[in-house]
Amino acid sequence: MASNTYSQGAQVEHQKFGLGTVLSSSEERIVIKFDDHGEKKFVTTMVMGSLKKSDRQPPAEKKGSRKKKATPITA
Repeated sequence: MASNTYSQGAQVEHQKFGLGTVLSSSEERIVIKFDDHGEKKFVTTMVMGSLKKSDRQPPAEKKGSRKKKATPITA
């Protein structure tokens, strides 16, 4: 049954959610971080028909840049 699981870091494409990266995978569950839909958890046996391997390179992680909140000036 282990042949039905994808390894961590594998690039996959889902029919509904598009391109994503496998975060973790077991015989029971698979967790995928999709580019446009965030992290999703699936029952492995139910999602395998909707997944196919993708040959794209993993997307570069974006580093969040937060602006500091402006502090109001009180007089």
